Amino acid sequence: MSDFTPTVPIEIQIRKIIFEKFNDVDTNFTNDAIFEILKTNGDIDPSWIIDDTESFFNELCDSGLARNIGQNFTTIYLKLFDPIEKHHCDSCGNDVHLGPSEEKKCPNPSCKSAI
Repeated sequence: MSDFTPTVPIEIQIRKIIFEKFNDVDTNFTNDAIFEILKTNGDIDPSWIIDDTESFFNELCDSGLARNIGQNFTTIYLKLFDPIEKHHCDSCGNDVHLGPSEEKKCPNPSCKSAI
């Protein structure tokens, strides 16, 4: 097990990537595409493989932000329910990205404050 701790929580990084690259209800995207961007950005445990991020993508579906429209082995195909909106969490200081139908709370696991 690695002692790596990201500068920005993975949950917030993933939501920011979706906001910047895939913020359109007519656009499909995959966990693989987002994982490659996470690796390129460098704020992720270098020992991680795609399987290590599955719970983060399941949470996106559970929260009502996106829906799983298909799966093929480790690839999860996703689509947004609604465009994502950018907010700022005054408690942890992060910009956070939420769907309009999601609960307005910070997705940072160490924060969870109301937005």
